[in-house]
Amino acid sequence: MKGRLRVGELVALAGAICVIVSLFLPWYSSPAGNLTFWETFGPAAALMLAAVCAALAMVVAAASERESPALPVSTGVWCVLLGLIGLISAIVRVLERPDSAGSLCAGPWLGLVGAIGILAGAWFVLSDERPSLYRPANPEPRPRP
Repeated sequence: MKGRLRVGELVALAGAICVIVSLFLPWYSSPAGNLTFWETFGPAAALMLAAVCAALAMVVAAASERESPALPVSTGVWCVLLGLIGLISAIVRVLERPDSAGSLCAGPWLGLVGAIGILAGAWFVLSDERPSLYRPANPEPRPRP
């Protein structure tokens, strides 16, 4: 990675890790026992996973940037969109209690923090205006006839 990751990519990566860790924690407490992310899988859960995939794609694109910043910038744009959708989905997962669940466990809160991290990191990536890794091209002017 050679230090190519900026603060935005690191924040998005931390957010994606939070969401991934939350997938293995209990999400809801019900009279029948704890419910996990996978037991209550629905459209909101799929959108959260899409945000995680976008964040990981943005980090990989930034780490493997070779000659053009086009791919990291375009993945950053898509990560903002999917990060916003993922954040809305995480809020829905916190407010919604499926299968007569009585209370929330640690999973949805960690997923919400991760979704906020993904969106914030993607936003920082797009607002970062530091100079490029490459020096600007200075072509010689053409001779005039």
